[in-house]
Amino acid sequence: MKKSTKLQESTVPEKIQEKGGLTPEVAKNVSLETGVPAADIYGVGSFFDLLSKPHLKVRVCTGLSCIMNGSEELLDLAKKEKLPAESCSCLAACDKPVAVLKDRFVLPNVSKENIKSAKGNWKNLSSDYLNEDGNWFGHIGVYKDKPLAINLGNDPAYKNNAFKKSINIGADGILSELDASGLQGRGGAAFPAGRKWRSLLDQKEKTRYVVLNADESEPGTFKDREIILRRPDKVLEGLAIAANLIGASDVYCYLRGEFQLPIKILNKAIKEYKDRGSFPNINFHVHEGHGAYICGEETALLEALEGRRGMPRLKPPFPTEVGLWGKPTLIHNVETIACIPSIINNGGEWFNKLGITGPGSKVYCISGNVKNPGIYELPLGVTLDELVNYAGGYIGNLKAFSPGGASSGFLPAKEKNRPLDWKSLSEVGSSLGSAGVVVLNDLNSMKKAVRETLLFFENESCGQCAPCRIGSRFQRESIDRYIDSNSSNDLNLVDDVAWEMEQGSICGLGHVASVPLTSARKWFPEDFE
Repeated sequence: MKKSTKLQESTVPEKIQEKGGLTPEVAKNVSLETGVPAADIYGVGSFFDLLSKPHLKVRVCTGLSCIMNGSEELLDLAKKEKLPAESCSCLAACDKPVAVLKDRFVLPNVSKENIKSAKGNWKNLSSDYLNEDGNWFGHIGVYKDKPLAINLGNDPAYKNNAFKKSINIGADGILSELDASGLQGRGGAAFPAGRKWRSLLDQKEKTRYVVLNADESEPGTFKDREIILRRPDKVLEGLAIAANLIGASDVYCYLRGEFQLPIKILNKAIKEYKDRGSFPNINFHVHEGHGAYICGEETALLEALEGRRGMPRLKPPFPTEVGLWGKPTLIHNVETIACIPSIINNGGEWFNKLGITGPGSKVYCISGNVKNPGIYELPLGVTLDELVNYAGGYIGNLKAFSPGGASSGFLPAKEKNRPLDWKSLSEVGSSLGSAGVVVLNDLNSMKKAVRETLLFFENESCGQCAPCRIGSRFQRESIDRYIDSNSSNDLNLVDDVAWEMEQGSICGLGHVASVPLTSARKWFPEDFE
C-alpha cells in the first residue's frame, strides 16, 4: 500500500461520499486510492451521519422548534408511508418547521400532505414553500432606523471597497479599528476579535490559514444560513481582509453538508469576485461537512478538514498557534467575519455605537411560539419583548424561552425584559450563545422540552471523553425515569453529574449539555417536584 499524504488524508470524507457512503468495500477501495488505512477510513465514515447511513434518504428534524410543530407525528407518518425515514438533529431551519432533509437538501415547512404525496418514493418528496427554482429563503426583518453592520435586506455588492481600504490603512490601522469596534465573536464564545487577530500575528510560523466556521448546527440557530444566502459578498470580503492581514493565501470555508443552497451561492460569489480580480492572491476552498454537530467546535472542525473524525483537540495550544495542518489558523464564525467590511468602511467607533448595551448590531434568530419566526439584525441588547415585537408578537402566553440556542438553557417569562447580550444573560446563569431564541408558551411541557434537548446533546456527543459520553446519557436517562415515575428522587444526582461534565469534559459540548435540565429545574421547580 502506498504511503498517504496530508492532502490524500484530507480527501477521505469526500471520496467516501463520491462512492455513495459507507457501503461494503468502500473503506478498502478508498484505502487503496489514498494509502490511508482502511480502519481509519471506516472510522471517518462511521463518525459522520451523512456518510454512515447512505440508505437513509429522509431525515425528519426533531429539534425543539420542529418538535413543537409536530415533527414526531410527521416522522411516524413518513414511516407508515414506507419512506426511508429516521429522526435527525436540528437542520438549521427552525424558522420553517417541520424541516426534513431529503438526501442532502433541507426541505422547509413539510406537511403531512407532502409526505402522503410522495407515495413512498423519497425522490418525490417536496415542500409547498419551495420557489420555482426549487430553492427557499427564510424570513428576515429589516431594521429601518439606521444602517447596521450586515444589512441583510440589501442585495450583494462586489465592490470590495473595504478590502482596498484595509490595504491602505495597513495592519496597524485594521487592528486599531477592530479594537475600537469592540467586536466579539458572534458564534458563542464572544472572544474579542482584535485579540484573536493579534495573537496570530505574534506567531513565528509564516504559513497561515483562515477558516470560516459555517457548521451551523445549534438548535434554534439559523442566522449563518441566511447571511451566506443574502450577503455572501460581506462574508468573502471579510475573509479576504483577514487573510491579507495575516499573510494567508488559502481560505477554507467549512459549511455543514445540509447547506446545499448556501454552498451553491457561496461558490457563485467566489466566482464573481474571481472574475473581477478582486482578491488576486487569495484562494477560497469550499468544504462540505458530513453531519456532525461537534464540528462546530473549532478544533473538531480542523480535524474534519484534515480528513479525520471530528473530535476536539486539547487546548492549549490554540488554533492561532497550532491550527490547520499544524499551522497558525484564524477561525471565525460567519456573522463575525461578515461584520468586518462595515467596520473597515465606517470605522470601529461607528460599529461600537450601534448597540444598546454592548458594541455593534446582532443577528438574532427567533422561532417557536411567535407569529413571524425568522432572523432580525438589531442593535445588540434588545429585550425578548422587543425582539418578539419585531417578530409579530407572541402566540399564546409566554412561559419560557431559550435565549441563545440549546446550550443556553431556559429562562422564565419574568426575564423577558432583560437585555439579550452576553453580560446581562450571564447574570442569570445563561448565555447569548448563538442568539438562537426559542419561545415557549404555556401549552408546552418543560419536561418534554428538556428531554428533547438532552437527547440532542447525547446524540451529538463525539464520545471522546468519558464525562460527556457517559454524563450526557445519564442526564437523558434521568429525565426519562422522572417522566415515567414522577419521583424527584430520579433527579437526585443530576447536579453532581452536571458539575463533573462541566469540569472534566474536553470541549464546550460537555460543559453545557446539562444546562437545559439544571436551568429548567432552577426556574420551573413546580414542573419538577
